[in-house]
Amino acid sequence: MEDALYEIASMRLFAGLSLDKAIPDHTTIMNFRHLLERKGLTRRLFKEVNQWLTEAGVLLKEGTLVDATIIEAPTSTKNKAGERDPEMHQTKKGNEWHFGLKAHIGVDARTGITHSYTTTAANEHDLNQAGNLLHGDEDFIFADAGYRGAEKRSELQDVEADWYIAERPGKMRELKKHPRINKLKIRTEYIKASVRAKVEHPFRIIKCRFGFVKAHYRGLMKNDSKLAMLFTLANIARVGQMLRA
Repeated sequence: MEDALYEIASMRLFAGLSLDKAIPDHTTIMNFRHLLERKGLTRRLFKEVNQWLTEAGVLLKEGTLVDATIIEAPTSTKNKAGERDPEMHQTKKGNEWHFGLKAHIGVDARTGITHSYTTTAANEHDLNQAGNLLHGDEDFIFADAGYRGAEKRSELQDVEADWYIAERPGKMRELKKHPRINKLKIRTEYIKASVRAKVEHPFRIIKCRFGFVKAHYRGLMKNDSKLAMLFTLANIARVGQMLRA
């Protein structure tokens, strides 16, 4: 960041700095980041921007799409403690093992804007965080097969929205063995998938555009703070995409 402020004029303009005065060094920038983390200010920024989008009529909250993604963390033990980050855990996805954290998000079904998120270790089951991703005013909820049985959980029984959860891959393979007989069911699953696709947009932005494919900080709190800022910026980027369209 310090190098970027010296080298890129648009970065200095955005930060309100100039070469006529001293540019904050890396220690000053790090202390500011620590202040944001301790006070939970990035979470407040996330909520503030979403409130602004709601008042502007962009964030409609008719329906919610829920999903989660794994963010890899370094497995190195070359640190003072001589161990991997104790707040990160490993989990198996498909035939591969992953070590890191998991970002769970609730996304507006119409716009693809993230309205809620949580940060957990990678081994946390998606279903355990489903209740924290709903704002309570949605009419419907779309989710992948990992959320099957959500409507039966005690903490979600009071949710009045309709659940549309994808079939498990094994069930889909069975349906496709007899496509003529199961034509309607297969078509229904394709429709679910097309609606649910918007939940991938925030993940694509933070990973592909912002480069957050691996956690650089130890501990969930620091990474939660970073995710708050990334999802805030992803929402603004998403609005920019909508305006251009």
